[in-house]
Amino acid sequence: MTSPVRFALTTPLYYVNDVPHIGSAYTTMVADAIARFHRLKGDDVLFITGTDEHGQKIQRTAQEKGVVPQVHCDEIIGSFKDLWQHYNIQYDRFSRTTAPNHAKIVAEFFQRVWDNGDIYLAQQQGWYCVACEEFKEEKDLIEDHHCAIHTNKQAEWRDEENYFFRLSKYQAQLEALYQENPDFIQPASRRNEVINFVKQGLQDFSISRVNLDWGFPVPTDENHTIYVWFDALLGYVTALLEDGEEVSLENALKKWWPINLHLIGKDILRFHAVYWPAMLMSANLPLPDKVFGHGFLTKNGLKMGKSLGNTIDPIALVNQYGADALRYYFLKEVELGKDGDFNETRFVNVVNADLANDLGNLLNRTLGMLKKYCKSEIPALDLATISADHPLKALGETLGDRTCAAYDNLNFTAACQQVLALIQASNKYIDDRAPWALFKAGEQAQVEEILLTILESVRLAAYLLSPVIPNLSNQIYRQLGFPGDFNRPEDLVNLAPFASHSRWGLPWSERTLTKAQPIFARLEVPEASA
Repeated sequence: MTSPVRFALTTPLYYVNDVPHIGSAYTTMVADAIARFHRLKGDDVLFITGTDEHGQKIQRTAQEKGVVPQVHCDEIIGSFKDLWQHYNIQYDRFSRTTAPNHAKIVAEFFQRVWDNGDIYLAQQQGWYCVACEEFKEEKDLIEDHHCAIHTNKQAEWRDEENYFFRLSKYQAQLEALYQENPDFIQPASRRNEVINFVKQGLQDFSISRVNLDWGFPVPTDENHTIYVWFDALLGYVTALLEDGEEVSLENALKKWWPINLHLIGKDILRFHAVYWPAMLMSANLPLPDKVFGHGFLTKNGLKMGKSLGNTIDPIALVNQYGADALRYYFLKEVELGKDGDFNETRFVNVVNADLANDLGNLLNRTLGMLKKYCKSEIPALDLATISADHPLKALGETLGDRTCAAYDNLNFTAACQQVLALIQASNKYIDDRAPWALFKAGEQAQVEEILLTILESVRLAAYLLSPVIPNLSNQIYRQLGFPGDFNRPEDLVNLAPFASHSRWGLPWSERTLTKAQPIFARLEVPEASA
């Protein structure tokens, strides 16, 4: 028996200056769906999320609240974990940069890069955005030296001694990486952004701060504190340690490294696609397989922000609509890699049309007819004997491969649309064939074939959509009399194996199904949004 394929992926380590927002929820929903797809296939999966807890912004936020930074971080961590639970996120490891193990990993990595001659002390002058935790070029600032991203924050002038990383040394190696491995940065638009940035010439970047207590001291100089990226990015590595294992880079990297996928927002693309691989090159470590930078979310076509008063509370949203509805909308309607918009009316209309009308009603009416025409008993029919030109079989037989290819390419929009096409074809088929009329005419065999081919199509749709809507998929599988729980990956390998369940034509044992229950109640648009 072959060993399962290993697949490790990460979200960003989210910054804990405030509670999580809808953008953080979006990234993590996508990562969770990717992890679920790989678990569905039987892969050995490690899904890492977590928090970046050091830096000046955290220190200042804690001071404003009148607490020490660690207390502030601990409070915010709870809101992240609570949000992930609400959205049915099944992560494997939660990495915190304040964890004791992390300090040792950072120190060992720093020493590797130091020993390679890639860290030096120099003077840093420039405009610094605390919110970005980044020095800014004058050309990147807007009026009165305000940050172009955090427009309500004025950059601060800094003139201080810092340690620097020799990023410029790795210019040629990075350019070769992008050319020889075009899939390293995705989508293509992000890859082009990075290539153009690197072509302009790379500048060494600061990796330490003075007069900052909240962080790890530089191992070679305790007057300096290690700065964000030489701390935060190593959180991906620390998370790889097994419980009770001696803390070392060697142990952390021996099983799961290199990471297969870093999923991030486009605002931190440069740090993951330029800084991080150069740091790893300096430490003589393998590079991750892929960095995917997704787009931003807007609300009703406008950028979201506290100053505009149009932010979305992800907890209130999921409490109102449920996790599956939101997961389906954001993964199907927002093409991964592009910016996406959330409009509440459109969201309700899309979800009602696809999940309540097309999928839910199809299951309900078919089970109703099975009860009426077959006493709820699954017909003794071998689906392998169905003609190859049967419209549902013809569409369904290739659906598993097509949908898996879409998932592998992180194209959730295509995956959902392809599955929905089978559901819509099933609705059309039931109307075209009119089993009620055939039943009256005494054509029982035809009625049984119609109903079983539709139920098999619904089953396949539920299985293939389970990475996106696991709770709805569970309800469908249970109503159809199949075992397994899509929220328990250990169930699936034996009870719903991928090789058979991802294909149209699964054998159905004779059984009597229970009474149909609605799987998805229609949503209503709140009056304020209507």
